[in-house]
Amino acid sequence: MGIISWLVFGLIAGALAKVIMPGKQGGGIIVTIILGIIGAFVGGFIGSNIFGTGDIDGFNMGSMALAVVGALIVLFIYGKVSGK
Repeated sequence: MGIISWLVFGLIAGALAKVIMPGKQGGGIIVTIILGIIGAFVGGFIGSNIFGTGDIDGFNMGSMALAVVGALIVLFIYGKVSGK
């Protein structure tokens, strides 16, 4: 995927993770995009290396699910580190 695709994919995954995660998280759209992109990498790593289910390979439901799970993990860690 190209850089614009990763930004859009990251924005969607980060926004979904913020909606799913209870509580109030800080950060604007840039933090959401970064959170989603990092989450996509984390989700891809978990999916391919731990569960053997594949990785992020395009815009599809499996890739989005992995990215959102990864973004939830990253959001949880971000909340613990930032104290929110």
